[in-house]
Amino acid sequence: MPTKAPVKKTKKASSHTKGLKSVKKTSKKLTLDDLLKSQDEAWKAIRETQQAVKETQKNIFGLDNAKDEAWKAIRETQQAHKETEKAIKETQKNVGGLSNTLGSMVEHILTPGLPQKFKKFGYSFTRLASYSYTAGVWAQIDGMLENGTQAMAVEVKMTLRQSDIDDHILRMEKIRKFADEHGDTRKFIGAIAAIITDESTKNYALKKGLFVIEPSGEDVKVTKPETEPRVW
Repeated sequence: MPTKAPVKKTKKASSHTKGLKSVKKTSKKLTLDDLLKSQDEAWKAIRETQQAVKETQKNIFGLDNAKDEAWKAIRETQQAHKETEKAIKETQKNVGGLSNTLGSMVEHILTPGLPQKFKKFGYSFTRLASYSYTAGVWAQIDGMLENGTQAMAVEVKMTLRQSDIDDHILRMEKIRKFADEHGDTRKFIGAIAAIITDESTKNYALKKGLFVIEPSGEDVKVTKPETEPRVW
C-alpha cells in the first residue's frame, strides 16, 4: 500500500503582526540646546542648595542670638536679685534703727514722772507698767498708768495719724472686754503719745475723748480732751 508523503506544517503569521515592519533602534543624538538646558538645571540646583545652606546658617545664628539673650536675661536677673538683697539689708538696718529710736521715745515719754502730769487733771496713778493682753483679745499696751480704781492705756507713736487713733479706740474696747472677763472693774481711760503730730490729727484725738501726750523740750506736755475723757 503506498505511503503518504509527510506534510511540513508552517506557522501562520499572526493577524497582529501583519503589516508591521522591522524597526531598527537608533540612539538619540544630544544637541547643544540639550547640553545648555542640563547646565542651567545643574546651576539652579546649586543655587537652591546654597540658599538652603544660608537659611540653615541663619537659623543657627538666630539660635545663638536667642541663647545669648537668655544668658543676658539670667545675668540681669541675678544682678537684680543682688540689688534686692542689698535693699532688704538696708531696710532691715533702718528698721532696726527705727526700733531703737521708737524704744528711746517710749522711754522718754513714759517716764516715772508721767503720773505726776495727770495729777492736775484729778488722777492719782501709783504705777506705770506695760501689758500684753491675750486670751482671744490680744492687745499690746506701751504703757499703763494704774491705781486701784482707774487705769490709763497709753499708745506711743513716732508720727500720729488718724488711723492710729481709731486703732487705739478699738484697743480700748479689747481691754474692756478682757477686764470684764477677768473681774477687773476698774475704769479705763485712753491716751495717745507721739513725737510728731499736726493740729488736725491732735484735735481728732481730743474729740474722741483721748488724752494727747507730746514732747516739750526735755519734758512732756499732756492735753486733756475738749469734753470729759472717754471712759471704758
